[in-house]
Amino acid sequence: MANILLVEDDTTFATILENFLKKKGFDVVVKYSVKGGIEALRTQDFQLILLDYRLGDGIGLEVVDALRAQGKVIPSVIMTSFNDVRTAVNAIRQGVFDYITKPVNPDELLMVVNEALEGKSAHKANATVKVRKETAAPLLDFVEGASTAARKLHEYIALVAPTDMSVLIRGESGTGKEYVARAIHQKSKRAGKPFVSIDCGTLSKELASSELFGHVKGSFTGALNDKTGQFEEATGGTLFLDEIGNLSYDVQVKLLRALQEQVIQPVGANKTINVDVRVIAATNEDLLGSGKFREDLYHRINEFEIIVPALRDRRGDFQQFVDFFVRKANEELGRGVEELADEVKDIFNAYDWPGNLRELKNVIKRMVLLSPGTKAEASALPEEMVYAIKKPAENTGAVPSADNPDLRLHSEAHERKLIMDVLQKAKYNKSKAAQMLNIDRKTLYNKMEKYGIE
Repeated sequence: MANILLVEDDTTFATILENFLKKKGFDVVVKYSVKGGIEALRTQDFQLILLDYRLGDGIGLEVVDALRAQGKVIPSVIMTSFNDVRTAVNAIRQGVFDYITKPVNPDELLMVVNEALEGKSAHKANATVKVRKETAAPLLDFVEGASTAARKLHEYIALVAPTDMSVLIRGESGTGKEYVARAIHQKSKRAGKPFVSIDCGTLSKELASSELFGHVKGSFTGALNDKTGQFEEATGGTLFLDEIGNLSYDVQVKLLRALQEQVIQPVGANKTINVDVRVIAATNEDLLGSGKFREDLYHRINEFEIIVPALRDRRGDFQQFVDFFVRKANEELGRGVEELADEVKDIFNAYDWPGNLRELKNVIKRMVLLSPGTKAEASALPEEMVYAIKKPAENTGAVPSADNPDLRLHSEAHERKLIMDVLQKAKYNKSKAAQMLNIDRKTLYNKMEKYGIE
């Protein structure tokens, strides 16, 4: 059975999770800090890491960074408050498998843990990076939509697909940039050849050159055999570089040469190899504005640009996405949800979906999992999501005021002032202030950071 590393600084919550996972047959090692988690990775082998996002001595992503620096790939799941969904979604591009919001539902946790472990076993045992190689794979999880934004997107896909132009796909995390890349590949003359997808967020500086261009035996510590790079694997087809902005400057130089000359040189090799590859890149950041990306490489990969709209800008396609994800979740979980309660529809329509399609898919999957009948009710949605869009008076019937400082009753516009007022009343005792605000201490810390309150 899988050995799981749990990094969580709330000792009570950690004990609850540990006991639950052990009852399900998993071996669990618990650490209460970033430092403890990193040390555990040095001395033990794990098949999965469960990480609290905010820890006393740092953030959970530091453990993921340490893992990557060791050249290891272990699926990791971030546990975070609902208010940190934007951050959690961005963490996925840094190599995190998935995220789960607190309070954690046991059934949802078990589902995510099993999916993460199954995803790991689907890769080769010696994998060092998320790489998928497909040939003419069907677009099983893609909804075209019929809105104006959707029509424009697919017009661009149809226009550029038959060419050999390099394409840069820009869009927020979770908008479906890889599906756009796959659609371009499948509509191109390379459709019968490999489509190789690389998540550059999982590539350390040391491993990036080896993964992209290959290496020869003995070229560096750990190079026990010759390795074929992904450029060579994708010859004749398409190489998709997701989150290309994560590549180091040195690797960018080598990538530019490979694109300009259509040749690569494996690490430690004296010879060069001719390749025939179309490159499609994706990013959710301003590459030139970041100051870390070569301008000549930017113009080389950006022969044609496609911007994937955020979900909030595709409201005309929203119901189609909902129906699709409900159907998929029913199939995967053996459920029979046929309709959504009116309250669920209202919440979905009012929410701004910062995590885009990825968040919608996760929320719907959780909702279907927690819905034993044919109708999904609001009780199956994350609690904080419900509070986020309800009018203050609807939450408890109470009226928000300085005398009633329940934070859930106040709009974001008044939150900062309310928090500062309550902190003063509590003489800056954060535990007492959180109690007065009717939120937990971590949520208070999150909001203080969000509003720049020292």
